[in-house]
Amino acid sequence: MVIQDFTVHTKELIDNLKGVCNSYGLGNDGNEFKIITQVFLYKFMNDKFGYEVKQIDPKLAKAENWEQEIAKYTDSQYEMLLLQMNPDSAKLKRVHFLSNLHNQQNKEEFAKFFDDTLRDIAIFNNDIFSVKTGTGAKITLFDELSNYITDSSQRDNFCKALVNQLVNFSFEKIFEQKFDFFSTIFEYLIKDYNKDGGGKYAEYYTPHAVAKIMASILVDSPVSNVTCYDPSAGSGTLLMNLAHAIGEDRCTIYSQDISQKSSSMLRLNLILNNLVHSIQNIIQGNTMTTPYHKVGDKLMTFDYIVSNPPFKLDFSDFVADLDSKQNKERFFAGFPNVPAKDKDKMAIYPLFIQHIMFSLSPKGKAAVVVPTGFITAQSGIERRIRERLVEEKMLRGVVSMPSNIFATTGTNVSILFIDKANTKGNIVLMDASKLGTMVKEGKNQKTLLSPEEEDLIINTFNQHEAKEDFTVVVSYDQIKEKNYSLSAGQYFDVKIEYNDITTAEFESKMTAFKANLNSLFAESKKLEAEIQKQLGGLKYEK
Repeated sequence: MVIQDFTVHTKELIDNLKGVCNSYGLGNDGNEFKIITQVFLYKFMNDKFGYEVKQIDPKLAKAENWEQEIAKYTDSQYEMLLLQMNPDSAKLKRVHFLSNLHNQQNKEEFAKFFDDTLRDIAIFNNDIFSVKTGTGAKITLFDELSNYITDSSQRDNFCKALVNQLVNFSFEKIFEQKFDFFSTIFEYLIKDYNKDGGGKYAEYYTPHAVAKIMASILVDSPVSNVTCYDPSAGSGTLLMNLAHAIGEDRCTIYSQDISQKSSSMLRLNLILNNLVHSIQNIIQGNTMTTPYHKVGDKLMTFDYIVSNPPFKLDFSDFVADLDSKQNKERFFAGFPNVPAKDKDKMAIYPLFIQHIMFSLSPKGKAAVVVPTGFITAQSGIERRIRERLVEEKMLRGVVSMPSNIFATTGTNVSILFIDKANTKGNIVLMDASKLGTMVKEGKNQKTLLSPEEEDLIINTFNQHEAKEDFTVVVSYDQIKEKNYSLSAGQYFDVKIEYNDITTAEFESKMTAFKANLNSLFAESKKLEAEIQKQLGGLKYEK
C-alpha cells in the first residue's frame, strides 16, 4: 500500500470517528475533541505495540494473528517481552488489546469495560505518558469517554460503534513513516478543534510554512544533545518542526502552555513523532507568573527557543504579580500600562520576548513571531527590547512576512531571530511581504507561500545574501544609526534612474525642452489675450 493510500485511509478513520460522534449527538460538542483524539491515540498505541513486539520476537511477525500467538505466552514470558520494548511505546496488558475489546462487545455494561480498559492503560503507563500541571499534578492519557453521552442507555452502543471503526484498519505499516506524514495526519486530526490555536495563550495556529522557515533558519548546521523550548507551545507545530530539523533523537523538548487542551494536543503530537521521551517536560501552566522549568531555584536556559506568543490578551489580573524583585532581570524592559478599557487588547507578546531572551543559554538561538509593528516602534517596551538586542549583540535578523499569512488574523507579522553568539553582527533584514499567493480559506483570505518561496527565504537568509528590495545585511552600528529600526525597507538604497548620453544627444534634448517651453509660453499668452477679450477690455488680474 503506497503512502497516499495510508494517508487516505487514516483520514477516513478520523472522519468515521467524527461520524459516530455526530450520530450520538456530539458533533461540534466541546467534548468531541477528547473523544476523537483519545480513541485515535488508543488505536495508534495498540497497533504500535503490535509493531514493536514483532521486532522483538520473529515468531510473532510470522504468525497469521500475532494476538492469538502472544496469548500462548506465560505470564513471565510476557513480562520479559514488555521489558524489551522500546521505551517510547506504550506497554499493554493482553486484556488491553483492541481485539479483546472487540470480542467483548456483548458484555453487559460494555461502556464501563471500555472506559476501564483505557483508564488501566493510562495507569499502567502513567510515569511516561502523563502531562504535568505547574503544581505537579498529572493529567493522564484517557478520560472516561462514555460519560460524555448524557443518555446512559446509549453508552454501550456508542462505545461499540467506536470500536467497530477501529478494527477495520491497521497502522502497523506506517510506523516507518517520518515527520511529513505524521504532521499531515496530526493537522487533519485537530483541524476542527484548533481554529484559534486551541488555548488562551495559543492565539493563532502557526502555518507550516512559518514553522518550517523558523526551524530551517535556526538549525543551519548539524547539532546534537540540545534542548528545545516553547513557552507558549499550543499544539506544538513549532516544536515538531524544530525537532525534525535537529533530529528527534538528538534533542529534548520542553514546553509550557496555560491551556489543558493545547497540552493534550502537544502530547499526542509528541507520541506520533517519536518524542515520547519529552512528554515529562510538557507542562500546563502560566509561563509568565509560574515558569516551571528550573535548575535549582533559577530558570532553566535552553539551546533553542521557538514561540508564536499571543499578541493581545487581558493579563491585568496578574501583571502586578510580575513586578517583583526576582523578576526585575527577566522583565528588564518593563510592563505595559493597564488600560481602563479594552483590556483584552493589551500587548502581552513583549513579556514573552523578554522571557525568551532571559531563557537562552550562552550560545542559545530563538525565533519568535511578532507583530511587524514591533520592529519599528519608536518608544516603550518594544523599543527598549530592540535596544537590548543590539547593545548586547544577540540579534541575528528579521523576516517580515506577507500579510494574511495567518488565516485567522490580518495582523502583519515578522519573525525575530535571536542569536547570543552573533556578536560580530552581519544581521539579515528581509522584506518577504511581496511573496505568496492569496487564497480563500473559509471566510478568510490567506497568503500561501510556495515551496520555492519558502526555500528562497531560508537560503537567502542562511547565506547572508543582500538582494535588491528583498534583503540587506547590516551591522549593529548601522542599526543604531537607523534609530534601532529592524525594518529592511529603511536600509534599501534610494534608486535614481539615469542614462548615459552623448554631448550631441544632450544638446538635442535641451533644444527640444526649450522649444517645448517656448510653445507653452506662447499658448499662455494666447490664452491670456482670449480672456481679456471675453472680459470686454477689463483688466485681468493673474
